[in-house]
Amino acid sequence: MQESAFYQLSTSTAILLLVGFYVLTFLMSLTIVRRNENADAYMVSNSAIGFGMAAASMMATWIWAASFYASATSGYRYGLSGPIHYGMWGALMILFIYPFGRRFRELAPEAHTLAEVMHARHGSSSQMIMAVSNLVGSCISLMVNFSAAGALVAVLSPLSFIQGVIIAGVGVLAYTLWSGFRASVMTDFAQLVAMIVCAAVIIPMVYFSAGGSELLQTGMSRLTEEQASLFSKTAFLEQGAPFFVAVLAYAIGNQTIAQRLFAVRQDLIKPTFITATLGYGAIVIGLGMIGLLALMAGVVPIDGDTNNLIPQMASTYLPPFAIGMFFILVVGSLSSTADSDLSALSAIMMTDVYGKNLARGRPNPRLMLLLGRVTMIVATVLGIVFASLRLDILVVLVFVGALWGAIVFPVIASFYWDRVTNRAFTSSVLVAVSLFCIARFELLPVQGMFAAMLEIIAIVGAGVVIGLMAFGFLGKRIGLAAGAATMVVLAPYAFGELRHYLVLLSSLAAYGASAIVCVSVSLRSNERFDFSQLSRRVRSFHDERGGQSAAAVRIAPSSSPLMEGAKS
Repeated sequence: MQESAFYQLSTSTAILLLVGFYVLTFLMSLTIVRRNENADAYMVSNSAIGFGMAAASMMATWIWAASFYASATSGYRYGLSGPIHYGMWGALMILFIYPFGRRFRELAPEAHTLAEVMHARHGSSSQMIMAVSNLVGSCISLMVNFSAAGALVAVLSPLSFIQGVIIAGVGVLAYTLWSGFRASVMTDFAQLVAMIVCAAVIIPMVYFSAGGSELLQTGMSRLTEEQASLFSKTAFLEQGAPFFVAVLAYAIGNQTIAQRLFAVRQDLIKPTFITATLGYGAIVIGLGMIGLLALMAGVVPIDGDTNNLIPQMASTYLPPFAIGMFFILVVGSLSSTADSDLSALSAIMMTDVYGKNLARGRPNPRLMLLLGRVTMIVATVLGIVFASLRLDILVVLVFVGALWGAIVFPVIASFYWDRVTNRAFTSSVLVAVSLFCIARFELLPVQGMFAAMLEIIAIVGAGVVIGLMAFGFLGKRIGLAAGAATMVVLAPYAFGELRHYLVLLSSLAAYGASAIVCVSVSLRSNERFDFSQLSRRVRSFHDERGGQSAAAVRIAPSSSPLMEGAKS
């Protein structure tokens, strides 16, 4: 394929589309009333989001740059099964938080972040572990989305990669800074509608322009035996299984999902998450097929960078008006997630860093709002700087998901088992993260006895993943049985084989190590936690009495119930 065949938007057209998109989005955010503004509304919309807006926001947030670029990369690398592995497991990521999310809301209905609830459950150390992991994840997510904007602009217009990154960063910041999470949810709805319309037009156009059924017939000869199989072992072990393991980690460790969980009306959690699951899976699998078409057509990514596949296919096979639609489609998808990341980062800094620690029990809601906005500005600058690294999006996603795997078991266990202690939570996460880094980056040679030990822990980790998923939907007994059965069935096949797949091995080892340490340390303690205390310790920051908002609300320490504050 020759670069001369590419069609590029003119500089003026590209700038007009970008500026027009962000100006319209900003004007939408101005419709949000800011009278009597308070911290709870800025972070979680006073936990009153309805079904339609919540489901649309969840889908728009997770149909992000990675949904385009990483799903297409998966289709290009692994063939027929690649987009299915990405889309299906990504959809399950949304679904699997539903049963656990319902438990979180029952215990702490006025929470803003999961880290805030961990503070009430265990104390500051556990809270800060959660907060730091969320901060790192959201910053990486920002980097991914801004990188996607740069790649899009660089391929489809004369503008440079850095110019695209800066325009996207400033544009997203402009409308999110105004009203925080409320602006994110409102614009998500409009962006999702635009994305669905564009995708319904663009995907069939790429298919037919690339050759349609004739391409399918001739293109199959370009696929290897593994790429041509829907049940590819390589695709499962290198893409499907690591992403499957990362599913629960993203659901628990990512503040953007937790923020929507705490924002939607409590009685609408189930339909919201089920709808978002189905919508996400259908759209993302379809978008991933563009990567498969590129593989069949013999497309070679520009500069060998698979992040360029999506804009490259659009530039080659779409007419000018459709390229403009595609441009808006990708900008809308990455913006909907970038604004969610900014909202998540501001909530973490407002609640977990300031509200629970720096404020010494007496947070000032006005200062919280200022801190939230400053956080967004700093995060945007960092996201733009990190985007210049131009990392592989799919690799980054799997890495973050695996790293978050270290906190999954301790977090879930803390909401169901009254014997989990702060020491058990902290030590299990630190051990799991350390083991993950040693294995993932081969700080020690993964061979001999060390490799065998890692495989044993990883087999336990596989049982933990399956057991937690079964437990969430089917209860304790079935969860334990499913976990045990997974370990027994997997052991003969995994032992001696997992060491050849370091991404999967390190990911599962993080789950296994955290579970082993958490259970072992907890069993040595005789402490029992009263879960009813969580709803008293975790309260809203906005106190309404007679229509007036209080200047501050006293936040109780972990050892005593809240003395002041009422539902917002």
